[in-house]
Amino acid sequence: MSDFSLSAILDHARARLSDVPRERLGELQEGRRLLGIPRAARISSRGTAWHLGVLLLTEDALLATGDIVRSRPEVRRGFAAESQRRRAELSAAAARGGVPEGETVHIGWQAIDIAGVGAASTPVAVRDGELLVRWSAAGAFMPLGRYVDERIELLRHPPERA
Repeated sequence: MSDFSLSAILDHARARLSDVPRERLGELQEGRRLLGIPRAARISSRGTAWHLGVLLLTEDALLATGDIVRSRPEVRRGFAAESQRRRAELSAAAARGGVPEGETVHIGWQAIDIAGVGAASTPVAVRDGELLVRWSAAGAFMPLGRYVDERIELLRHPPERA
């Protein structure tokens, strides 16, 4: 499939999502030293996007998702695992960056070069002339158009208690 076909799918998705709320994109900025005193990391806002599973769609780009963090104030507590400590640090960094408490922010996302999509690209690929998306690291590929349609439907009509 051509670049135009991917662009057409994305443009159609944007039109269908125009009234759907977006989620915040952020960039982690590790703390620097100021007069020898280390400053805490923060997450700075870098725009908004519609969250479509493994994809983030902005007005002018397609991104692969990274980590999703919910903003929370910093609280000292013990952790059973280092991964929990890191998540708490990222949540506090989001709060320090001005993300309102409880709001989610996407960090570590990667831009997808629409013109460079090919058989080896991920999560979006072209195989046997068909646009596909790999919906998880271990998952199989599925047609991109169907995947985007399903994700838009979930955004527009979330399951009860979701």
